[in-house]
Amino acid sequence: MITRRYTVAFLTPAFLGDANQNGHWRTPPFKHLLREWWRVAWAEEHGYPTDVSQMRAEEARLFGAAADGAGTRSRVRLRLDRWGPGKAHRWPQDPPVFHPEVGKAGRKVGSHLYLGYGPLTYDRSSRGTKLKANAAIQSGETAAFRMAFPDEDSALLDRALGLMSAFGAVGGRSRNGWGSFELMDEKTAIAPSLPLRDWQDCLALEWAHAIGRDGQGALVWRTGEFSDWRTLMQALAKIKIALRTRFRFHSGRNAQHPEDRHWLSYPVTHHNVRPWRNYRLPNALRFKVRKNENGKYYGVIFHMPCQPPAEFRPNRATLIRVWSAVHKFLDGPSGVEREKPCHP
Repeated sequence: MITRRYTVAFLTPAFLGDANQNGHWRTPPFKHLLREWWRVAWAEEHGYPTDVSQMRAEEARLFGAAADGAGTRSRVRLRLDRWGPGKAHRWPQDPPVFHPEVGKAGRKVGSHLYLGYGPLTYDRSSRGTKLKANAAIQSGETAAFRMAFPDEDSALLDRALGLMSAFGAVGGRSRNGWGSFELMDEKTAIAPSLPLRDWQDCLALEWAHAIGRDGQGALVWRTGEFSDWRTLMQALAKIKIALRTRFRFHSGRNAQHPEDRHWLSYPVTHHNVRPWRNYRLPNALRFKVRKNENGKYYGVIFHMPCQPPAEFRPNRATLIRVWSAVHKFLDGPSGVEREKPCHP
C-alpha cells in the first residue's frame, strides 16, 4: 500500500448533507467522485471500449462491491482529519441576475439561488436567499485528505486524483459549481493532460467517459477572473440563463414530445414531457470553480457528452444539432473563451 496526502480546500460552499440534511464533512462524496474519474482514466487507457464488463470487474476489485450479501472490501482507503459540521449558517447577500422567463415580463432573481435551488431556498420574510438546511461547508474551509491504495493501481488513481482536483466538485448542485475544491500538496494534484475524445463519438456510450473535443480543441471554456466566489457564481448564472433561454419552449406542461431545451437536462420546471415520466437527465455541461496563483477566482465550463439512456429515445441528429448550438453560443460573445492547454 502507498499513501497520498493532500489538503482539500473548498473554493465555493458545499452542500454535503448528513442524515439530517445538515452540512457536514464526509468521505463518501469524495470516494464517489474518485470512482467517477477513475472510470474516465480507465476508459481513456483502454481506448473507450463499448463493453465495460472488464472495467466493472476491476472497479469492484479496487473499490469494493456488494453482491448477494457477500461483497468485496475496498482496497482504497480514504480519510479526512475532520468530520465536523460546516461553518456556514447564514447565506451572504445574493447578487441578483435578470431572468427573462420569471413572471410575465421577466425579473431579477438571486443568482446563487438560481444555481443552487434545492439546498438554497427563497425566504419570503427577508426576501432573500437562505440555506434550506442548517449549515453548508463554507468557502475556504480545509481538511487533511489521506488516501492509501495498492501500488499496482497508482497510475490510474493518481490520474483520477489529478482530474478530480482540476474538474471535480461534490455535494448538491455540484454540476453548477457548488462544492468546487482543490487538492493541494507540495506538487499539487493537477492533471498533466486532458482525457479528450471527439464529442460526437462520445455519443456512442451512455455514460460520461471523456471530455469532448471538436475541431477547435477541448470543449473547455473559462471565465474572466473575480476577486471572490460570490461574483463569479453570479457571472456563471448569467451565462447559464442566457444559454438555456436561447432554446425557447413552445409547449407547457405534459408535452407529448421533447423540445430542444429538454435535451440539455431534465426535468424542467413547468415543462415536463409526458412520455419521459419521472426520468432524470443530468446536464452534460458542467461548471467548476478554480483559483489561480494570484488568489483570483475563475470559472470553467466543460462538456462531457454522452448518449441519454434508452428510455429517453434519443435521436443522434437532434443531439448533435442541440449541442452544436451550445458550443457555438459559448464560442461567441458569451463571456467565456476556450481554455488554452497548460501542459503539452
